[in-house]
Amino acid sequence: MAKSTSSGAKLFFVYFFMIFLGLVALVPVYVVLINATRSTEQLNLGISLLPGGYAMYNWKVLTGRGFQIWQGFGNSAFISISATVLSVYFSAMTAYGLHIYRFKGRKLIWTIILIIMMLPGSLTFIGFYQFISRIHLTNNFIPLIIPSIAAAVTVLFIRQYMSSALSLEIIDSARVDGANEYLTFNIIILPIMAPALAVQAIFTFVSTWNNYLMPTVLLSGNTKMYTLPMLVATLRGDIYRTEMGGIYLGIAASLVPIMIFYIFMSRFIISGIALGSIKE
Repeated sequence: MAKSTSSGAKLFFVYFFMIFLGLVALVPVYVVLINATRSTEQLNLGISLLPGGYAMYNWKVLTGRGFQIWQGFGNSAFISISATVLSVYFSAMTAYGLHIYRFKGRKLIWTIILIIMMLPGSLTFIGFYQFISRIHLTNNFIPLIIPSIAAAVTVLFIRQYMSSALSLEIIDSARVDGANEYLTFNIIILPIMAPALAVQAIFTFVSTWNNYLMPTVLLSGNTKMYTLPMLVATLRGDIYRTEMGGIYLGIAASLVPIMIFYIFMSRFIISGIALGSIKE
């Protein structure tokens, strides 16, 4: 009886802690969404947990003063989706090669990947910009997409997941059945790795979507290529200074695609776990 009471108390504190962390993460987002429906006068009165009735007015203010929200959506979506697909796919391929094949230099390559992972991104920022400038790729989406292929953290995560979830007998069976390496990887391995791929896709998409510094440096010469975070940053100008509701609506609009993408990809985490258990 005592053990049952003790385990029940531990379970209660675990759920309480998880709910608390969830509220800490969700409350700021909820406040932003609520403020997007309030007028500037209402915002000056303080925080409210109930929505206002000025969502359409704020939308007209936001889009009626030169804020190209759909253009920003399109640019951000193209960069984020392209970078996510390339990063996850090629990182999974790299992790698969390092985990399955035994070749000379394998440990050295893995060590280099770990070293790259520990280096701060700001260390290569100036050199990267100078390189892109010399090859005349500023004001271009390519430098924001192609470098995402080299994602050391994603390779580390997927390889560690493979170590615990991928059975080598599946690969041997595929080879015996006549499947080549690319077919084995694309048709058999990727579905098994769906939970890890979905998690890394979420992280990559969110970080790419919210990326502000690099696009600002590389795309500042062409306003038609501005991403949504870059456009949201322009809301601090004089033209929107007195329209706080419109500013909050612009910020809220940049959060919606992230939430939609997370909800969509979370389905693959659950279904991928079930599929992996069946295949093994």
